[in-house]
Amino acid sequence: MIDIVIPSYNEEKYIGGILSILKNKLTLPHTVIVSDDKSTDGTVNIAKQYADLVLEPLSKHNTIGANRNSGAAQGSGDIIVFFDADVVIKDPDEFFNHALKRFEKEKNLAALTGQLRVVKDLETISDRVIYFIFNFVHLIKNNIFHTGEASGKFQMMRRKDFEKIGGYNESLVSREDADIFQRLAKECGRTAYDGSLIVGHSGRRSRAYGWPKLLYIWMRDAFTFAWFKKPTSKEWQAVR
Repeated sequence: MIDIVIPSYNEEKYIGGILSILKNKLTLPHTVIVSDDKSTDGTVNIAKQYADLVLEPLSKHNTIGANRNSGAAQGSGDIIVFFDADVVIKDPDEFFNHALKRFEKEKNLAALTGQLRVVKDLETISDRVIYFIFNFVHLIKNNIFHTGEASGKFQMMRRKDFEKIGGYNESLVSREDADIFQRLAKECGRTAYDGSLIVGHSGRRSRAYGWPKLLYIWMRDAFTFAWFKKPTSKEWQAVR
């Protein structure tokens, strides 16, 4: 049994895509949990059409890590999957069958991530080049150096390991996704990058900021987190 947790905040433009795919095409035993963060648009109404559970908090979460933790706490599956609301997967049964077989065969595998791409209709040459590098870094850090690294767009892990390390660090505004993979690699077993697990997404953040500014923010936060265990960013703006 897998729990699929999708954090959301004003995601009416995107969330129906991944939810309808999971609802209509995924036949493996699963529970879809949307952990909303006080959306002011139609996100919750859309989510309720597809998800097994939609969480509506009394107050807004301080960080997306807290939002993800709230969703995970409502599940009971042995495997937890975290997706962002703007992602798309082509064949969910094939995707998850492959991933679950790895967890079954590799007993020391604590967590898994995959290849990120901007969806073809929206992809630019810059997207292709930058995400090639991005994915290569994830391959090196997980499969060769064994230090752990992954984007929150897709993270899959054993619940026992997630609970062992206390889930996401709720004090982190950014880099919480890299942090959890690093702690899983250090304390629970091996993390892995699997290029055959392809996850499309909207590329909306690079469109909103532009690649130069976004790369600067990412590298700045990665540097300060590596040295001081605290990213420079004080707030991570939601992008529609």
